[in-house]
Amino acid sequence: QVQLVESGGGLVQAGGSLRLSCVASGRSFSSYAMGWFRQAPGKEREFVAAISWSDGSTSSAAPVKGRFTISRDNAKNTMYLQMNSLKPEDTGVYSCAAVRTVRVPTRESAYDLWGQGTQVTVSS
Repeated sequence: QVQLVESGGGLVQAGGSLRLSCVASGRSFSSYAMGWFRQAPGKEREFVAAISWSDGSTSSAAPVKGRFTISRDNAKNTMYLQMNSLKPEDTGVYSCAAVRTVRVPTRESAYDLWGQGTQVTVSS
């Protein structure tokens, strides 16, 4: 079963960009849908974006549409989240997740594999 490790978090100014990576180890994440979630202090974890393994279909949450782009590179067993036009409200711990399905789940409960998270802080 795959293990997921996020990287690429950091401190950026509002309006800036950041690219997160999620590397799957142990085996290829082919056949797994992959998603990004985030959690701000004192708030519940929320869906950000997800991508299928079958046809590359994607889904994203309304607050990030037009600003964030999810992608994956199976040759590198890596998923990415390109974040542009960052806002202070994007601040939080970003976690990647995976589940073996042809769907593109948006619910946290649908995923059964999780990374440890990477901190993203956007200053005003």
